Formats: sequence, C-alpha cells, structure tokens
Amino acid sequence: MRTLCASTLIGEVFLIGFAGLVAMKDPDLSMSTVWTVSGIAMLLCVLLCGVITRPGGVQLGWALQIALIASGFIVPTMFFMGVMFAALWWASVHYGRKIDEAKARFAARTQPTGTSPDAA
Repeated sequence: MRTLCASTLIGEVFLIGFAGLVAMKDPDLSMSTVWTVSGIAMLLCVLLCGVITRPGGVQLGWALQIALIASGFIVPTMFFMGVMFAALWWASVHYGRKIDEAKARFAARTQPTGTSPDAA
C-alpha cells in the first residue's frame, strides 16, 4: 500500500505546484499567500508519504483529497483534478491493501512450519 499511496501523493505535489502557478494569476491573491498555502500542502504530501502506514495516515490522506477538491473554489480546474486524484487515492488504498494481504499470504505459505522469520 505504501508504494501506491506514496506515488499518488508525489503526483499531488506536482499538481499542487502547477495549481499554485495558475492561482498566481488571480489578482485577488498575493503571491506570498499562494505559495505559503501551496508550499504547506506540498510539504504535507511529502511528509504523508512517510506516515501512510501508521494509524491515521490514510485518514490524513483523505483530508488532503478533500482539500484538493475544495481548492477548486480558487482554481476551478482543481474540482476535476481533485476528484481524479481522490479516485487515484481510493484505488491506491484499496488495491494496495489487497497487494499487502496477498504478499502476507504468500510469505506465510512459503515459510517452513515451525520457523520464525527472525531465525535467519
């Protein structure tokens, strides 16, 4: 799950950066505000890559997806892009968990009985 979710989050870093470039064109927003918000969101994406498997990591990812969709009020294209990345996030979590379960079943099946994984 970690690899799929981290890949989605890194894609979101680029998306947020490009959305910041578009938001700079809005005369009602200062450049410092745009880049402060964008920078914090980009940093959160990168930090979330490291804590995705910890308790609450997936929920934080969902909060980020909601924030991306809500950013469509500033950059209207982000409504569409936010929904697309939310779908990618769902797929990453859903299929990542299935892959993790399959790996665990395979590892349990191939491990000799009576042997602990730390014995080697």
